[in-house]
Amino acid sequence: MSGALHDALTDVAGLTVGHFTHPARATGCSVVLCPAGAVAGVDVRGGAPGTRETDLLAPENLIDRVHAVLLSGGSAFGLDAAGGVMRWLEEHGHGYAVGAARVPIVPAAVLFDLWHGDLRIRPDAAAGYAACAAASGAKPEQGNVGAGAGAAVGKLFGIERAMKGGIGSASVRVGGITVAALVAVNAIGDVIDPADGAVLAGARTGADSRHLLHSAAALLRGELPARLQAGTATTIGVIATDARLDKSQCRKLAGMAHDGLARCITPAHTPHDGDTLFALATGSSGEAANLTLIGALAAEVTTRAVLSAIHHAIGLPGLPAARDLGGAL
Repeated sequence: MSGALHDALTDVAGLTVGHFTHPARATGCSVVLCPAGAVAGVDVRGGAPGTRETDLLAPENLIDRVHAVLLSGGSAFGLDAAGGVMRWLEEHGHGYAVGAARVPIVPAAVLFDLWHGDLRIRPDAAAGYAACAAASGAKPEQGNVGAGAGAAVGKLFGIERAMKGGIGSASVRVGGITVAALVAVNAIGDVIDPADGAVLAGARTGADSRHLLHSAAALLRGELPARLQAGTATTIGVIATDARLDKSQCRKLAGMAHDGLARCITPAHTPHDGDTLFALATGSSGEAANLTLIGALAAEVTTRAVLSAIHHAIGLPGLPAARDLGGAL
């Protein structure tokens, strides 16, 4: 691939990204389309995941290519949006050929954003279809869109002290190979700038406060959350490369990308998060993979995508963003 980088997942040739953001409530979904098929893997690190088609991605299982990956709000209800992605792909002739039929393969992961507004409003099949219809190879919007529309971070001490999360993207090109990430940041932990350890967005000292608590420091002081509710967080994302990888290598790539979450989210991978990262390899560069190099780059772009999500986030009522605290990057 040639030309200027968008610093986004769409820098990987053959991939497009589309968002659907619900007009009536802060929720939505985001889709990464790879209609020609991409080798895929997944690594689930959180204790409360909501996923679809992850077993299929195990290296020993039959199907080795997927046609899209869905990231959605709405908790487990949001998995319905994958049906709309399948319908769009089928209508456009994409999928795994089984006799006369074509079956689109669409792994998915969801995050919990059922905090506010009419909770009966969540992504459905129509939302997934709309995200596909909106997909393009341009630099995708970031912040309060798609799966990041209702995302929040810093929930360790309760949603009332949390801040706005969002969705972000980043890419890098080294030695003719592109590695990129798209991440929806909805963590129970704080988001940290690894350059200096400063908290960018996270738990606040009180429900009406604009001062950051620094959750890790609070825990070390012996300040403990009054309650923790399982399954109310989750950071989900897609890591992609144009290098040639097999399914086993894609799974390892997804695992190495999780290092990028651990660098900038604390705590990460908790029993209350469903942290899940997918990896896609299109092979469009024609370059064989040095998995050590690509994995290191995957961790880097994952961190950068998380920071970009926080930078682009816009506050909601009762849920300020980093920019509201003077913490924009």
